[in-house]
Amino acid sequence: METDTCVIVPTIREYDCLRSYVENARTYGFDLSRLHFLLVTEDFCDADEMEAMLDDLEVSGEVFDGTRREEWYADHDVAEFSHVVPAASHAETSFGLLYMWANEEFEYGFFIDDDTLPHDDVDFFGTHMDNLAFAGEIEEVASDEQWVNVLYQNADEHGLYPRGYPYAAMDETIETGTTEIGSGEVVASQGLWTNVPDLDAVRILMDGDLEGQAETRTSRDDFGEDFVAARENYLTVCSMNLAFRREVIPAFYQLPMDDNAWDVGRFDDIWSGVFLKRACDVLGTQIYNGAPLCEHNKAPRSTFDDLNNEVPGLELNEHLWELIDEVGDDADSYAEAFEAMGRELARGDWDEFTNGDFLTHVGEYMLDWLDCLDALEARRTATVDRRV
Repeated sequence: METDTCVIVPTIREYDCLRSYVENARTYGFDLSRLHFLLVTEDFCDADEMEAMLDDLEVSGEVFDGTRREEWYADHDVAEFSHVVPAASHAETSFGLLYMWANEEFEYGFFIDDDTLPHDDVDFFGTHMDNLAFAGEIEEVASDEQWVNVLYQNADEHGLYPRGYPYAAMDETIETGTTEIGSGEVVASQGLWTNVPDLDAVRILMDGDLEGQAETRTSRDDFGEDFVAARENYLTVCSMNLAFRREVIPAFYQLPMDDNAWDVGRFDDIWSGVFLKRACDVLGTQIYNGAPLCEHNKAPRSTFDDLNNEVPGLELNEHLWELIDEVGDDADSYAEAFEAMGRELARGDWDEFTNGDFLTHVGEYMLDWLDCLDALEARRTATVDRRV
């Protein structure tokens, strides 16, 4: 098969995790010729070693540190939009989305964090692809708070809520049922995680851990059947173990965290998930959740460092979903839905919130994101026309 999938790995440390994912693909007979691995790193990291690893694994791939990303922007005539991807931030995964958009052959994308590993007894890539192709009956989850805890299946035992889940939506009443999904309706597949749960700093502190991890760990027993969140219900979307279709890229911008005047961080994938779920609800598509699980081996670090990154945006996170919940009803595409949400944030008055101006900043960057995608599309089309 031809290469049709871009695997985006933000990394500054444990890039060797890629060896386990490639081995998993070979073990289960997944066609590695479909995959192109994109390592997004920094100038202070050894990009040469990363490239040598890709050569050793005999897989297609490229490594982009900060300098090479700037060169890529210039080469693709989008240097004026380079600000949409923040420096030295996990949100640099957005560069991978731009790279995919500029290369039409990529129909699918993966986000994989470098502190994860695939489970040996699960076909990682094959399971995600099966999820994206899923059609049939699946469990549907809703709550009286309009939020679904992706760890709900054993929450009575562990009491965990994932990073980004609003505090006001806790102690929700869950309702489960089934729904029928049609062919092509699944546009994203979120795999969940064993070992270190994905928690915010407040919840980690409440769990008694000062090293940024958690005393409470998750295992396979904490997860049941795969599921979707019901319409008009939101959920946290974590980018550590995620597959998606190309079509969602306009509405899947990883938000500009860390590198901003308000010092807001840690909500890049969470807020992108809020926007994507709203777009999916408008367009009648779904985010699939559950398998394949990955093993999350988060390295120890100060919980208080994470807390300092999260506090500036905690109040905003409580209300963001409410601000866009009824926006974009008449949209016919992911770009239209995302533009409507971006304009709502960019034009609103958010003085009632601490750091409310950051919402305006986010809205403006969302609109710049769409302009950047348009510029890349125009350049790609012009290049194709010249070849013809």
